[in-house]
Amino acid sequence: MVALSQLDVGGYRVNTFDYGGGLAKDGLPSYRDWVEVFRKSIPAFRAHALTDPTIADAQQRAEAAERFAASFNAALDRLLTDSAAAPLHCLELCALREDCLHAAGFTDIFAGVKAEENQRALALLPGVLAELDALASAAQQLELAVRGVLAGNIFDLGAEASAALHAAGGGAGAFGATRERLLPRPWAVDTLDALLADVEAGRRWRQAALFVDNAGPDIVLGMLPLARVLLGLGTKVLLLANRGPTINDVTAAELQPLLLQAAQVDARLAGAVEAGAIRVVCSGSDMPVIDLTQLSQEAVDACSACDLIVLEGMGRAIETNLNAVFTCDSLKLGMIKHPEVAASLGGRMYDGVVKYDKGHSTGMQQA
Repeated sequence: MVALSQLDVGGYRVNTFDYGGGLAKDGLPSYRDWVEVFRKSIPAFRAHALTDPTIADAQQRAEAAERFAASFNAALDRLLTDSAAAPLHCLELCALREDCLHAAGFTDIFAGVKAEENQRALALLPGVLAELDALASAAQQLELAVRGVLAGNIFDLGAEASAALHAAGGGAGAFGATRERLLPRPWAVDTLDALLADVEAGRRWRQAALFVDNAGPDIVLGMLPLARVLLGLGTKVLLLANRGPTINDVTAAELQPLLLQAAQVDARLAGAVEAGAIRVVCSGSDMPVIDLTQLSQEAVDACSACDLIVLEGMGRAIETNLNAVFTCDSLKLGMIKHPEVAASLGGRMYDGVVKYDKGHSTGMQQA
């Protein structure tokens, strides 16, 4: 595994928040609070495990779901009670949860809901693209696309609050209402105006690497429309997706046919696919967060000419990599779905994060 060539590895710390091992202070979460974030995810994971068809026998599936819940609970308990246990952070806790799932015999407990939400979102895609095409300027289109990314990113079954929203009838069908009800700006992290001003001034990128997050409305109604806006600016697009399944994140193997389905309902996407201007690349990751020093050689080689890096999702762009520095332009997008993350950023639940930074030495093109 290798590092993204545009990453400034000198001061790179993959985890954004220092969970530490102590008590809460100044209103910030304690280590126990962070650990409990992961414990709160167990009921949703157990419920989806009960529907996983990879374990055919219902009784065996139920027993496996209970084994996962018990082992993950016990592992979290040890982190809080064993004085010799070193404090873990977001990436390590995500890996621990995946290990407990795999040990219980599960590989992709969210496969069914991902497939269902993908199809629901595809039915809405033409309408979302028509809204973008009705706007007069590239900056206006980009702003609406960014808002769509934030709205789509609420489809996250790894967070207790957004999982509850989905269970109550969220998902693709709620995309339009969610986008309209985004919290007013400024968001928790908000440099959107600088991005839009650069685009209005003629800033353009040769190639963008989009590290995508969830299936369903997140990828179909959020990131694909953003990719399409970039294509309209003359930017080639790489869609970087996971190698293996985790939570409801889309995998590269799932995204390739999904992109072809989207191209069937949109001429611009179809032309870009045919011309090779947009394509799917496997990042090499199997996690809902990402360490940019641990990518596949395929991903690093594909991204070598990119002058824009886009990281999306609470895991990839907020809980990890929010402070990552790049030699090219970067854009970090996501919605806050944990109270602990909101407190750490001085923001609100369901607040947006839009962090645009210019690179050290981009060699940018001007229109």
